Amino acid sequence: MQRTKSRRLVLSGSLLEPEIGFARAVQVGAPVAISGTAPIAADGTATVGRDVYVQTKRCLEIIEQAITSLRGSFTDIIRTWVLLTDIRKWKEAARAHGERFSDIRPAFTFVQVSGFIDPEWHVEVEADTIISTDAA
Repeated sequence: MQRTKSRRLVLSGSLLEPEIGFARAVQVGAPVAISGTAPIAADGTATVGRDVYVQTKRCLEIIEQAITSLRGSFTDIIRTWVLLTDIRKWKEAARAHGERFSDIRPAFTFVQVSGFIDPEWHVEVEADTIISTDAA
């Protein structure tokens, strides 16, 4: 059987990527799946702070970097999940999400989780996109 679709990986440089065996984003054809994205600071330190709003904004910045590296944009996002360690903080995460997606309106879900690898992370964001293979 011959494989006709190419598989493109976006690596963020996280030390956990090879250890766990994952990529920040994976594109096969037009669909792109973006892994759970933690609020890791640009300098690689564990987190951008304790505020859920700020952490959510950082997660979305990292997701945007992955999408643009595949020549896509936020308008290509069709679904997002926001995972929170404390669902009572949903309005903080919603504010950051709404600032980026109020005009795009992807399908969306909040999920409460018991925790993440780093206890300082209070939120992670996942996304699915469809990027035209003509653009990639």
